[in-house]
Amino acid sequence: MTGNSSLPPQTDTVDEASLKYMLKLAAPMVVTTISVTVMQFVDRFMVSRLGTEALAAILPAGIVSFVPASFALGVITTLNTFVSQSLGRGNYKDCSNYCWQVIYMGLVYFAVVIAVMWPAAGWIFETMGFEPTVIAMEVVYFRIMLYAQLLAIFIWSSSQFFMGVHRPIITMYAALASQTVNIAANYVLIFGKLGFPAMGIAGAGWGTFIGISVGAAVRMAMFLFGRINTDFKSRHSLNIDFRKMADLIKVGFPAGIAFMVNVTFLGVILFGLVARFGNEAAAATSAVFSCINLSVMPVVGIATALTAAVGRSIGRANTDMAVKQTGVCLKMGLTYMGLMGLGFFVFRHSIMAFWSSDEKVIEAGCSLLICAAIFQVFDAATITYNGALRGAGDTLWLAIVSALGTVFILGLGGLLVLHFFPGLGTLGPWIAFTVNIIALGLANRWRFKTGRWMKINLFKHRPPGVPVEIQPMGQ
Repeated sequence: MTGNSSLPPQTDTVDEASLKYMLKLAAPMVVTTISVTVMQFVDRFMVSRLGTEALAAILPAGIVSFVPASFALGVITTLNTFVSQSLGRGNYKDCSNYCWQVIYMGLVYFAVVIAVMWPAAGWIFETMGFEPTVIAMEVVYFRIMLYAQLLAIFIWSSSQFFMGVHRPIITMYAALASQTVNIAANYVLIFGKLGFPAMGIAGAGWGTFIGISVGAAVRMAMFLFGRINTDFKSRHSLNIDFRKMADLIKVGFPAGIAFMVNVTFLGVILFGLVARFGNEAAAATSAVFSCINLSVMPVVGIATALTAAVGRSIGRANTDMAVKQTGVCLKMGLTYMGLMGLGFFVFRHSIMAFWSSDEKVIEAGCSLLICAAIFQVFDAATITYNGALRGAGDTLWLAIVSALGTVFILGLGGLLVLHFFPGLGTLGPWIAFTVNIIALGLANRWRFKTGRWMKINLFKHRPPGVPVEIQPMGQ
């Protein structure tokens, strides 16, 4: 399908490298990521009311459950690249067909994951060294999250599609509805409101499951009906295409491996190292990570929009435009996360007092927030350049540099810091974590400046489409 879309034409006066244009494209994704972060923040705050042990359990359980999902999500984010470049080439039906291929692969993958990891839950957290009372909570939450991820495949796939076709506002509305339901369900189920029994940390898990179900239903309804079906033939592109699956795996496999390695080391290694210092250290780490999410996720939203913008520009063979768009997004990210870092440092005591009344948790968390303040701007650079390089399909580089940094700097470096400087306690692994983020930011910047990503051609074995100008933010 080339050149005959019903999408309205876009005027030539639009500057797609302007701050206004990028803000308009990125704003819905920023709202979406913020809504997810706020939901997670509120979830963890509700759970923190259950005590230090519950707060110590929820984040490690969530991260470990996300380890297998991270591989799938790494592959799925590549969907944005293929969809946006297909959009730029004028191949509109391919956009929705790529989405279906991801959904098919994802459902099979998560069915296998559940079958393997559900019975292994207890052993996983025992190996990480948590205390028995914490392990019991972790196992409950972990198993519920495994079921939720089977539905999440619809959310992740459709969201990447909507971003790739420059319709992010659909994802925004769906996310807001989903998070509202999630928070309400968590409140009712965690604390036993409206006649329901108090389920504690299990209530947090089932509340998230309900929210994910709503989010998946809304997104798929928008994908299958109305304007999206008219423009991209989403109900007529359900055919299995193994060539497209191969394309997605070829480009997405490195991203999936890198993402999984990062989550594994971040969750298993970092929390495993921290767990040896007790529940207070684990609780402080959970609280600080919740604060970091608040600073990181808006920039992730900007980077996701940047992937779509760069992909479309490359699809139209306009790499100069891609460079300009990256520069605009980098300035936004550095400014925002720089201010967040300053806030972490200045208000660190107040932030930790919000999370816990335990003096040991507060003391540990204040030190960790200093690390978080230091690496904020480097994390902004890492995420932004990651989005730009992903839009070009440069996922192998991202996988290699990320995996090397995580394994050697965070993993090995964290162990060495604990061995040679045991007096640092919980701060030791976090210092290694900080150095790793700084190194990744500098490495991604260097890669982008070399321009090697401009030589990647994801469609070199296919006939070119006929690019047609569209209205990217149209409904």
